[in-house]
Amino acid sequence: MARSYQLKRRAERQDQTRQKIVEAAITLHQTKGLVATTMMDVAAQAKVGRATVYRHFPDETALVGACSGQYFERHPLPDPEPWRLIQDAVERLRFGLRETYAYHRETEAMMSRVLADVRDQPLMVPFHAHWQRAAEILAAAWPATGRRKALLHAALALALSFDTWRTLVREQGLTDDQAIELMQKLTCDCPGR
Repeated sequence: MARSYQLKRRAERQDQTRQKIVEAAITLHQTKGLVATTMMDVAAQAKVGRATVYRHFPDETALVGACSGQYFERHPLPDPEPWRLIQDAVERLRFGLRETYAYHRETEAMMSRVLADVRDQPLMVPFHAHWQRAAEILAAAWPATGRRKALLHAALALALSFDTWRTLVREQGLTDDQAIELMQKLTCDCPGR
């Protein structure tokens, strides 16, 4: 019985150490970026030895995978499926952008670093696919075809982009509502509300 208890306690301590390492890496990825963060940095931030980091994560890919999984679990991407229930195209767009921009605001520290470092890496494929699907759901509300549909889809992808939100809100000083109004005008060639 005592042996079983000791093994359980040891497993709990290992889980706690692993979690501490993941938390340290997330903090560093948000502040320094993925590329600038080393395993030595993570060890120092977590207050563990470098060997301990490698015991839990044999390489940076394993650590980044654990971090991104936990980060997106805590900050799930907005689900665009319910947007389909909004029949009016402009209302769907405004609702979708409102949820999207709230998400961008919430995840700004991490996304500004991660996108700068690994935008085109395989790790980001699901992230980009999500926004592609969101643009398709928004576009489905318009009866556009052919070239007009392609232009609409491009405009919607631009409107959903973290970089667009960051440019409009952080660099140009717009509020989220002002950015939504501007994207509405640019996207669907319709008046603001």
